[in-house]
Amino acid sequence: MSATQNIIAGVDEVGRGCIVGPVIAAAVILDPACVIPGLTDSKKLSAKKRECLADSIKQHAIAWSIGRAEPSEIDQINILQASLLAMQRAVKSLSVQPDWLKVDGNQYPDIECPGETIIQGDLLVAEISAASIIAKVYRDQEMLVLDALYPGYEFARHKGYPTKLHKEKLSILGVTQQHRRSFSPVKQMLSTEA
Repeated sequence: MSATQNIIAGVDEVGRGCIVGPVIAAAVILDPACVIPGLTDSKKLSAKKRECLADSIKQHAIAWSIGRAEPSEIDQINILQASLLAMQRAVKSLSVQPDWLKVDGNQYPDIECPGETIIQGDLLVAEISAASIIAKVYRDQEMLVLDALYPGYEFARHKGYPTKLHKEKLSILGVTQQHRRSFSPVKQMLSTEA
């Protein structure tokens, strides 16, 4: 890569709408010489396709990293700030520091690196698509771990989103340490328990 070329990192997060587990962000610097076909918004891909693409991204990217904010942090500073914190951590963890960030959405993390926010960036920008795929696969794998640690909640099925099934399990089994206590369905559960 020549000195005149900008090193661009795409940044995205997943898990904002979940009521359990961390919010996960990823930062990815793609190699312009190695185009990865099929990159798009992770939500538009099957789990199998996402996993294949995540492997390909990890193999061919110049650098990639994960950042996270835990449920306790989300409850403390709110989900938006926690998402930005996870993004900040992802960028800081990159083995190669970028010159420019392309961040999905309309909020920019508190980071010295210049860049821009792009609404629907995960659909429009390859670097952000790659970050969305890496983050989604990582968080889904984490949900499989939680599924094993907390049998009965079926985290592997609903991935922590407040589905009917998840809410039913929550009302039967109660709130875990991994649930976000500031989120409405969990808050309601805690107030009825009290």
